[in-house]
Amino acid sequence: MPRARRGFKARRRRNRIRAHAKGFRGGRSKLWKAMVDAVHHAWRFATQHRRKRKRDFRELWIVRINAAARLNGVSYSKLQGALKRAQIGLDRKILADLAISDPAVFTKIVNQAQAARA
Repeated sequence: MPRARRGFKARRRRNRIRAHAKGFRGGRSKLWKAMVDAVHHAWRFATQHRRKRKRDFRELWIVRINAAARLNGVSYSKLQGALKRAQIGLDRKILADLAISDPAVFTKIVNQAQAARA
């Protein structure tokens, strides 16, 4: 009588691990224990870095807005306060994009926010 080899579900689990280990160097893509450890390690870091990417982009947007705002004679924090008082509801992503792609519009927004402050 042949031995039981677990079947479809176990094979699907193993194949998923193998597929995720593709491209890893050395035994990390060939040897089962090293492969499992490497894939689980990679999944854990992938989860952490999905969250970190959000922080990184927010940081980048703030740097860009601050640089563009200082060209218009106002600091980032003062600009954010003025935008809130003027009830201009543009988020950091949009403001940073405007600062890079259309500085004239960004300048108009800054002037409008400062006019509402005065």
